[in-house]
Amino acid sequence: MKLRQVHDFSLLVNDKVDWVIDELENQLEQKLEVCSCSDCVLDMTAWALNHIKPFYHVTLMGSIYAKTQDTAMLEELKRIVAESIEKIHSNPSCGRISEKR
Repeated sequence: MKLRQVHDFSLLVNDKVDWVIDELENQLEQKLEVCSCSDCVLDMTAWALNHIKPFYHVTLMGSIYAKTQDTAMLEELKRIVAESIEKIHSNPSCGRISEKR
């Protein structure tokens, strides 16, 4: 039995993905010197997601619960996204130091 053929894994959602992308967008708007090419933005997103606890859910109730973010979690998210920006900016995979937006 192939699980992907029997079960709908698209219901499995990690809400931290959207939260990291939104926070990354907010922080990059203030840091015009940071490269915003696709490679760098995806690297920043991946780095942040690899350093933050995921928040998966599969039900509507889980989705509603996910919307109730606590202050400590939001501060951790902001800190980790800022770290991801600095990490990738200091060594961009695209080879550029910055990109004009």
